[in-house]
Amino acid sequence: MHISPRVDNAVRILLEIARIQSNHVGAQQDSVKAETIAAAQEIPPKILEATAAQLRRAGLLTSRRGPEGGYRLARAADRISIADVIRAVEGPLASVRGRRPEDVRYSGVAEPLQQVWIALRVNIRAVLEEVSIAQIATGELPEFVDALTADPGAWARRPTLEGPAGAAAERESAAPPNRV
Repeated sequence: MHISPRVDNAVRILLEIARIQSNHVGAQQDSVKAETIAAAQEIPPKILEATAAQLRRAGLLTSRRGPEGGYRLARAADRISIADVIRAVEGPLASVRGRRPEDVRYSGVAEPLQQVWIALRVNIRAVLEEVSIAQIATGELPEFVDALTADPGAWARRPTLEGPAGAAAERESAAPPNRV
């Protein structure tokens, strides 16, 4: 699964807002300024604004203009899953040639492939729908995430393929990790 820069930025925007709002419970902290989020998460302001607009349209953020303006979570951080964020900025969690796996049909030897794509989506959902913005923001990830990442094999890189796709994957794996 490829996590796009848009998804990565969207999650970090929501995490920063959740962090700030949780530190100001009961205080007058109503909204978080775009500049504050951009600086804390090192997201260029124009990209932040475009991503925030997608999150607003999806009902994950609200915004207010003016001197006291900024962004707020549209619902509690524990009610926003990572799957919600991905769907807001990228669409379905799993697609095959731009179609949902249940809508793809194969014939002959490839017929069982649809089941593989459905199983992949089930497993993606099993993680992404169960991890919330609040859990990441507080560092209290679900036990199943800890169990999955405790396996040393989870951290091991797989051999890359030769050719342009393999070279791109190798460059990507050598890049510094994102701070999510």
